[in-house]
Amino acid sequence: MFDKYINNLKDEIIAETQKLIQIPSIYSKSDNPSHPFGENANKALEYILDLGKKLGFKTKNIDGYCGYIEFGEGDKLVGIIGHLDVVPEGDNWTFPPFSGKISDNKIFGRGSIDDKGPVISSLYAMKTVMDNCKIDKRVRLILGLNEENDWDCIKYYKEHEEWPTIGFSPDADFPCIYAEKGIISPYLNMDYSQFEKEDIVLENIDCNNNAINVVPKICSCVLKINNKNISSSEIINKLKKFIDEQNYEIDIYKIDEHRIKLTSHGIQAHAAHPDLGINSISRLVITLDKVFKTYNINIPIFEFFNKYINTQYDGQDLGISCEDESGKLTLNVGKIELNNHVLRIGMNLRVPIKTKLADIEETIKKQLLSYENIELIIKGKKEPLYVPKDSYLVKTLCNIFNEVTNSSLEPIAIGGATYARAFENCISFGANLPYQEDMCHKTDEFISIDNLILATKIYARAIYEL
Repeated sequence: MFDKYINNLKDEIIAETQKLIQIPSIYSKSDNPSHPFGENANKALEYILDLGKKLGFKTKNIDGYCGYIEFGEGDKLVGIIGHLDVVPEGDNWTFPPFSGKISDNKIFGRGSIDDKGPVISSLYAMKTVMDNCKIDKRVRLILGLNEENDWDCIKYYKEHEEWPTIGFSPDADFPCIYAEKGIISPYLNMDYSQFEKEDIVLENIDCNNNAINVVPKICSCVLKINNKNISSSEIINKLKKFIDEQNYEIDIYKIDEHRIKLTSHGIQAHAAHPDLGINSISRLVITLDKVFKTYNINIPIFEFFNKYINTQYDGQDLGISCEDESGKLTLNVGKIELNNHVLRIGMNLRVPIKTKLADIEETIKKQLLSYENIELIIKGKKEPLYVPKDSYLVKTLCNIFNEVTNSSLEPIAIGGATYARAFENCISFGANLPYQEDMCHKTDEFISIDNLILATKIYARAIYEL
């Protein structure tokens, strides 16, 4: 019933998606209280709020933390919860990652599918309903700016604004999501100062500002040689032999007689699907552990990593492997840092819905008992989301997708985390289509134009029904 109206808006929907992608809204630390997540995140918020006003909606900027766009009347509030921030762009894009370039009927750019394209789609779905129907509820598009990090934006919203009574987040997959795994991010910290006078020293390490929820594509470090009796050529030969044996893609560069740079290459993917990527950090740490041990240097955090984590992505070596209807536990190594003499490795685990996060934490602690030098810090926890498949919300949204697309698909469970879990009676709903490659967090992220317009039609129907 809305298709013709939305088809007439197609060019506008495409253009606004491109413009929003062109704002590089990566989180950055900010001392400006009105821009708590950085200048570019704020620009993205101001842009879409201005667009909302032009389209005839009521809008509100909530102290720079988030905002909303709303229409309708009534006591009850239907929520659509999306985000405008994006993960770092990564390397080796075919087109500039913030260009919004169109090619092969696709819009390319960081955030195109996660979550800027779906947000624009939701906004124009709201306009479609507003311009064509009389409704007895309010509909509010809630816009976060810190979803890829700590969710401080949505926490602020919940403290200051009205909560939706029902809703969805356009930040995952169709037909709809009835369960999202729990998430826990353990960090291993070790004082590295006691190793800084060894024959070979890790001088620095750089993982290209990788986000914890992304399989890292590139990671580099510099080794410093303190012992004059050890040549850089000797170490390079040992490194080359091990790297060739493991079939790793790690470049070796001799800076001078006392320094060697290693650059490990992987394949970027979402942390919810680490098996779809290749982890550059894991390969680099295993290589470093090997070369240090060749010279009788035992770095506890590397030794622990090699024994319990390695290149596994299912937690089996750590003893935390588990599985239920929501899938298997997955593990992504997303951070490695050397700052102020502290060596830190961060992981991101997606935990099946029936497994307690506290049990995961306890298991890791037990494995660390024989490693006095390593401290475990939990930097983030998100409890799982579960809404029964036979609930009104799940059945309604799943049926809408199946009717619009002439499908007969069932609701699914995912390892991703969406704002749906921030509210009761809310699930994630699109915009990635079934059987389509999920480009979220990947190099050359895109949304197809056909998908963008189809999602708008599905969301309009969903808003009307709810």
